[in-house]
Amino acid sequence: MANDAIGESVRILAVDDHPIFRYGLRRLLESQSDFLVVGEASDAMQAVKLTRELSPHVMILDLAIPGSPGLEVLRELRALSPLLRTIILTAAIEKNDIARALQLGARGIVLKEAATELIIESIRTVLEGQYWVGRERVSDLVQLLQRLLPRKMRAEANFGLTPREMQVVAAITAGYSNREIAQKLCLSDQTVKHHITNIFDKVGMSNRVELSLFAISHQLVDEG
Repeated sequence: MANDAIGESVRILAVDDHPIFRYGLRRLLESQSDFLVVGEASDAMQAVKLTRELSPHVMILDLAIPGSPGLEVLRELRALSPLLRTIILTAAIEKNDIARALQLGARGIVLKEAATELIIESIRTVLEGQYWVGRERVSDLVQLLQRLLPRKMRAEANFGLTPREMQVVAAITAGYSNREIAQKLCLSDQTVKHHITNIFDKVGMSNRVELSLFAISHQLVDEG
C-alpha cells in the first residue's frame, strides 16, 4: 500500500523501552513530510493497547521490550490488526528469529546500527507490499525462508494431507494460482478451492503465504 493509496500521512507507532532512542527515532521519522508518529510504547501491553486505539499503518518494534517477548507480541498484533506493517528494529537477531518473525507477520527486519536512510527505505518498502531484511528489499519471501529455516524431519503422516493435497501444497508453494493449479492437476477450480480449504484446516494456516512457509519449514515440499 503506497502512501497515495492511504490518502494521508503514514501513521507510525514506535515501540522501544528506551525513551532517548524513541525520541531520536521520532525525530528521524518525522523528518519525512508524510510520516507521522502517532504514539510511543515502552512495553508489550502498551503496544497492543495503542495499536487498538490508534490504528497505525506501521509499527517499529524492538524485540527486547518488557512484558512479553517481541515474537509473541507479533502473534497478538497479527490477530488484532492484520493490515499493520510491523518492522523489527533490533540491536541483534539470530537467523532463526528472523525466519520466525517473518512467519509471525513481521514485514521488515532492520538492525539499529543501520544507516538512517535504510530505516526510512524499509518503511516505504513494506508500504508497497514487499518485505525488507537487513539492507535490502525482499520480493520473494518463500525463497528467503528456504535459506533461513532450519531443516526439520518430515512429519510421518504429513499432517493428514492426502497425496492430492500434497500436490496442491507443492503448487501453492511454487507460486501457482488456483486456475493454474486446476490446469496443472486436471481439476476444476471448485475442486482446487475445496482442497485448499481442507489443507488450511488440517495444518492450521489461514492464507497461502503462511501455508508456503509452513510447507518449507516442515519439509513438505522439495527444495528447488
